[in-house]
Amino acid sequence: MIVEVSHFLSLLATGLFSLVGFFALLTKPSAYISNLITRTYSHGFLFLIASFSIYVWLAITDNFSVQYIASHSNSELPTFYKISSIWSAHEGSMFLWIVFLSLWGFIFNITIKNEQILKSNAMGVISLILVGFLLFLLITSNPFQTILPIAPLNGADINPVLQDPALAIHPPTLYLGYVGFVIPFACALSFLINGDPDIKWESLIQKWSVAAWIFLTVGITLGSWWAYYELGWGGYWFWDPVENVALMPWLAATAFIHSLSVSIKSSNLRIWTILLSISVFSLSLFGAFIVRSGIIDSVHSFANDPERGLYLLVFIGIIIVSSMSLFVARLSIIKPSKTIKRFSKESFISINNIFFGALIFSVMLGVTYPLIYEFLFDQKISVGAPFYNAIFIPMIVLACIFMFFSIDSKWSRSLNFHFFTAPISLSILFSIITTWLISYFFDTSNLAILISLFAGFIIIYRYVIEIMNSFFLKKYLNPFSAIAHFALGLLIISISFNSLLSSERALNIKINEFEQYKDLKIYFKDIKVLKKPNHDSIEATFILEDQKGRIFDLNPEKRRYFTRGQITTETAIYIMPLKDIYMTIGDQLDDGSWIANIQINYLIRWIWFSAGLMAIAGMVLIFSKKNI
Repeated sequence: MIVEVSHFLSLLATGLFSLVGFFALLTKPSAYISNLITRTYSHGFLFLIASFSIYVWLAITDNFSVQYIASHSNSELPTFYKISSIWSAHEGSMFLWIVFLSLWGFIFNITIKNEQILKSNAMGVISLILVGFLLFLLITSNPFQTILPIAPLNGADINPVLQDPALAIHPPTLYLGYVGFVIPFACALSFLINGDPDIKWESLIQKWSVAAWIFLTVGITLGSWWAYYELGWGGYWFWDPVENVALMPWLAATAFIHSLSVSIKSSNLRIWTILLSISVFSLSLFGAFIVRSGIIDSVHSFANDPERGLYLLVFIGIIIVSSMSLFVARLSIIKPSKTIKRFSKESFISINNIFFGALIFSVMLGVTYPLIYEFLFDQKISVGAPFYNAIFIPMIVLACIFMFFSIDSKWSRSLNFHFFTAPISLSILFSIITTWLISYFFDTSNLAILISLFAGFIIIYRYVIEIMNSFFLKKYLNPFSAIAHFALGLLIISISFNSLLSSERALNIKINEFEQYKDLKIYFKDIKVLKKPNHDSIEATFILEDQKGRIFDLNPEKRRYFTRGQITTETAIYIMPLKDIYMTIGDQLDDGSWIANIQINYLIRWIWFSAGLMAIAGMVLIFSKKNI
């Protein structure tokens, strides 16, 4: 059978990656060994790609003799969703994770021509990690298992909420971000293994790190957008535990990229840089453990299997303990030769690294403490938005302020106390005035929001002035780096306005009745029961009119799918430049009225736009010849 061919190719790939790990880490470096490593890894990668390609073909051709495909696909699905069904559950998504991990290694393998010793050891590290994950796949999560001789005719179908273009793209993009940090991780370990402090590994991995960060940013943004319009959550972030385990590597990666820039300029912050390179990849692996162990309840969870969870926990533990032991053993070669000047650019980046570290620890505590508490006391507790907001708001504000002053700071030089130049003074003044005007016109005294707005505005104003100076005075500036930081300021402002202005209300309303909410007149016109090929649907029709006389209708739905019996909520959204009007329909009450929920979400799309702008700026930086 063709599935057995796919299985066999994966086994061959596992064997070849094992050989790469052996030759790279246990033999004396030489040109012959380096060439052997390159060729062997390439062949292993090609076998793995061939295996996955066959598996995709099995999904496209409705080969329901494969248990996983039969359980997560259907003959009536479009080809696009047949392919995306592969990563809709645990086994297939783990397969894709491994393929992407090998892909990063392959591209690194064929593009890096210099630093052969560093490259060989790095390929050894990547290969051993691949072997660990492949064994996990083949032993505990075998996607090649068959259900012959009796196979279902049409398949069980993919989860209805996953039949969406954004969701089909979201997991692969996120995985590319997660596993992309294997390159800086492997290079950092290779540097430590070699023990030569003069090896300039940081410049080698800078653009690789930014590329992985871009994928992670886009993946998180797509997931946030999908949850908003598909799940009926009505917001951009809900501190779901699996959202949080994606946020932690993003925070660590952001700190790592900035720390990396310092290490490239000088040997300062090398300890921070290596520690963060280990942390980013370790947190990515921790996310894989959380999602696939079943120890938490989440819409994102793939599995509930203690055997899988134990394997991952042991494997991740080995990686973290080994890398940290090597880090401690080589600490003497990475200690900086000179102290960091106060109020230098390095000092500001170091302080922001501390803030990012505190944020990561806080999120980690929020994810793990409920698990520890339940284990000790057999009681479930949850950590929600108030906890995270209380920590994130002051930390982000302080980080923005330090970032603001770092713009005018110099490398390896203390900041002159005459630094309150016109640009800085104007930025602070404009931010104070803008924040006061917002407080006045919107009649708010919410200190957290006002401080957040101020922090966002000082970043925006400062970079606008910097860009103008660059244009008119021909002052050196990396414009895309400036745009990325400008987007951060815009993101903070968008989140602040969303928190300040957004509102919602639950309605109990009958057909042909009106309700007034804010400046909206809401008329419940009709409700229909629709019969579709794979589901029944209850579709409501609401006609809304605002104060300006604009009339529009919204049609929220509830669907029940035949195959799985699953009930889903289909939101209705009216999009405006500065706000969304968002409606969902609930159940019918005994008095004949229906429960409906209406939300007015201000600047929510600007949040995703800001994140996208950061990613685009980073992408341009990768392909530019200027230093990041």
